[in-house]
Formats: sequence, structure tokens, C-alpha cells
Amino acid sequence: MPVVALFHGIRILLYWREHDPPHFHAQYAEHEAQIDIRRGIVIAGYLPRRQLRLVLAWAELHVDELMQNWELARAGQPLRSIQGLS
Repeated sequence: MPVVALFHGIRILLYWREHDPPHFHAQYAEHEAQIDIRRGIVIAGYLPRRQLRLVLAWAELHVDELMQNWELARAGQPLRSIQGLS
């Protein structure tokens, strides 16, 4: 699986050859949500409130890196790790 970040039990993933809009998947326990990178909103799925707040704050800090990884994923290239929250 293309995990690009891990923090507070949350896994951030980007899949190769995904559909628009640019987004990533956030997994926590049995929950998963798809987050629009540019708009910083949930476009599908669910995360508990606390984990969602962490993911959205993290995504805001790393939007440029997420977009770079989105382009790499679309091109079938290796993805770069992104630092998680401490």
C-alpha cells in the first residue's frame, strides 16, 4: 500500500492512477475517509471527529507535498514520504 505518512494511529495513503479530484485516503482503525487535497474537505467516508481534525490540520500544512505526490501517483512514479504530526 502506498502509505505516505503515519501519525497518531492514522495512515495517509495515495493510490496510483486515481480519479479526480486530487485526494488522499486517511485510515484510522476501521474508519476511512477520502480528503480533497485542494479544498481540505471529506469527499467520501468517515473518520472520528478528533482524528478528522488532526488529518485536516496535517493536510493544510502539507498541501504542496500532497499535490506533488498526487502528480507522482498519477504518473505511476514512486511516492515521497511526508512527515506526520508530532
